[in-house]
Amino acid sequence: MQEPDITPDLIAKHGLKPDEYQRVLDLLGREPSFTELGIFSAMWNEHCSYKSSKRWLRTLPTTGPQVICGPGENAGVVDIGDGQAVVFKMESHNHPSYIEPYQGAATGIGGILRDVFTMGARPIAAMNSLSFGEISHPKTKSLVNGVVEGIGGYGNCFGVPNVGGELRFDAAYNGNCLVNAFAAGLADVDKIFYSAASGVGMPVVYLGAKTGRDGVGGATMASAEFDDTIEEKRPTVQVGDPFTEKRLMEATLELMATGAVISIQDMGAAGLTCSAVEMGDKGNLGVRLDLEKVPVREENMTAYEMMLSESQERMLMVLRPEKEDVAKAVFDKWDLDFAIVGHTIAEDRFVVMMNNVLKADLPLKALSGTAPEYDRPWVETPVATPLGAVEVVDPAVALLTIIGSPNYSSRAWVYQQYDHMVMADTVIRPGSDAGVVRVHATGKALAFTSDVTPRYCKANPFEGGKQAVAEAYRNLIATGARPLATTDNLNFGNPEKPEIMGQFVGCIKGIAAAVLALDVPIVSGNVSLYNETDGSAILPTPTIGAVGLLASLDDLIRIAPKAGDALVLIGDSRGHLGQSAYLAEVLGVVAGDAPTVNLTAERTAGELVLAAKAAGLITAAHDLGDGGLALAAAEMALAGNVGISTPDGDTGWYFGEDQGRYLLATHDAAGLLAMAKAAGVQAVELGAVGGDVLRLGSSPVSLVDLRAAFDGGLAKVIQ
Repeated sequence: MQEPDITPDLIAKHGLKPDEYQRVLDLLGREPSFTELGIFSAMWNEHCSYKSSKRWLRTLPTTGPQVICGPGENAGVVDIGDGQAVVFKMESHNHPSYIEPYQGAATGIGGILRDVFTMGARPIAAMNSLSFGEISHPKTKSLVNGVVEGIGGYGNCFGVPNVGGELRFDAAYNGNCLVNAFAAGLADVDKIFYSAASGVGMPVVYLGAKTGRDGVGGATMASAEFDDTIEEKRPTVQVGDPFTEKRLMEATLELMATGAVISIQDMGAAGLTCSAVEMGDKGNLGVRLDLEKVPVREENMTAYEMMLSESQERMLMVLRPEKEDVAKAVFDKWDLDFAIVGHTIAEDRFVVMMNNVLKADLPLKALSGTAPEYDRPWVETPVATPLGAVEVVDPAVALLTIIGSPNYSSRAWVYQQYDHMVMADTVIRPGSDAGVVRVHATGKALAFTSDVTPRYCKANPFEGGKQAVAEAYRNLIATGARPLATTDNLNFGNPEKPEIMGQFVGCIKGIAAAVLALDVPIVSGNVSLYNETDGSAILPTPTIGAVGLLASLDDLIRIAPKAGDALVLIGDSRGHLGQSAYLAEVLGVVAGDAPTVNLTAERTAGELVLAAKAAGLITAAHDLGDGGLALAAAEMALAGNVGISTPDGDTGWYFGEDQGRYLLATHDAAGLLAMAKAAGVQAVELGAVGGDVLRLGSSPVSLVDLRAAFDGGLAKVIQ
């Protein structure tokens, strides 16, 4: 097949700007071949190179005594004691999920699971953070149904419990939904596997499923805005097979136990190209590939197609030559492809051959380590206009409106489609502050949560970035877990617009300040830019996934209070209503500034909760976030199926979203108040738990009415 001429139009279709293409010419001293153009396109796009973000990503705190491996590998690795580690990461599959919801979401799950077991860890938990357009938009229902079915279809078949996540609706996502997938696994600290190739002349082995034409150019597609040509991008979405992935995991973990693996890399974005280049770059080696040896499922595939295919359930490995027969036997047993497709070389070259014809000969380091890096111009987000007088609505009416809205009602319709009990180690299921999973055969457990409030991030990126980390921290604390570390999924619009880049920079600065103050370093993550359609950007959505450790299940705190408990609110309540759920859901207004996050107060309050639990003073807990005291009290009342009473107050008292606060149930309010006073944390006793009515001062809401609103808010509008 004759390769096309390299024209300005072809270059543009590959996502390379004129100055970037000139850089290619300068590096090579010649015009690239069509296959080489595709390789540069794959490696230099935003999705793979992080060219607009890595300058700022370097400012994030990523180290700590608990961190075994930070950003740069397939996933982060954190020590949990006793020779064990938790391995975790979050990644986006936004563009594919908007184009083809089922397969886009399904392959997002597949990819993040491979990132975990490629490190030698067996996956034990998954989560998803999902953002969709307004319910009334014509695409929203089909997107929600397709994405949820894709997540369930893949995760349930693979056999990993889905223990938590987020779901939001906002008009800003009408043209660009967000599907952020998180996975975590367990490994022994002395059996972690990395991706850096080592040794010259070592065999490069292809593992897993066969290569097809699905997903060709997927990474480049994920690095561009959407427009009216969106339907043309459908072939760039991959197709997943969870049963093959399950076999691939078992074969990979079995192979690792044989000592055959030198290094291993998931074939994700940009497929064979990215995996081979990253392995060579990290090991300071070159790589030669012979494409005729690659297992394929379609006829007459070109070198270009094979290098850029993003077919799923595939791995690339550098193998110890003396273990070749042992390794092949493992993959034959699991009925998966095993093929030596190349070898490492000493030179800094990426050589691609096909039937003894040279298809690409490129400087390998230039493809990865020296890819373009930009310091994009940015402007700070303007200071929000102060919030004026707020219309007062009866608190009972306002609460029913909020808890019955799609954004704050029960997510059971979603998570009931997921298997959250497979492996039989799930202790706290979806619907609480954080999911909790036992560390099998030990007394320990791990807690998982994901959090962000995009409207805060748009109004005030710095405070919004801080708040995303702080809320994740509080959710872990509220389950009794000590926060360990975080992963991020940074979703933004077009970074070439200074105001969008300003949102990114502000959020990064806020996240950096928070993870440092709260001792939860970022150990892995993903950046998803160009989330725009026809020039309209999403809300800045820097999702934070966080992991915490319970040394014993005796430390576990549940959300449900019991009759006879007293309720104590800890933290400073000032009645902040800017950017609140009350404004958005009750009044239909988005206004004011985001709440300020006092990181010292967050840390102090969190330590108080853990100490109070250790002292036997807490019987249930819930953090305060969206909807303030009223929504937190309602969620605790519904979880315990018991009434709650709170004292009279104004709208800010009930619905203010001040940070650093928890609602605690206790048998000893005096003891808890004394402990809070000693710690310098503001605390107030609210009232008793009991009966079948939630009382917001003089405004009662029956649990029957509350549950009807909560249970029907999402399901009735999305099905």
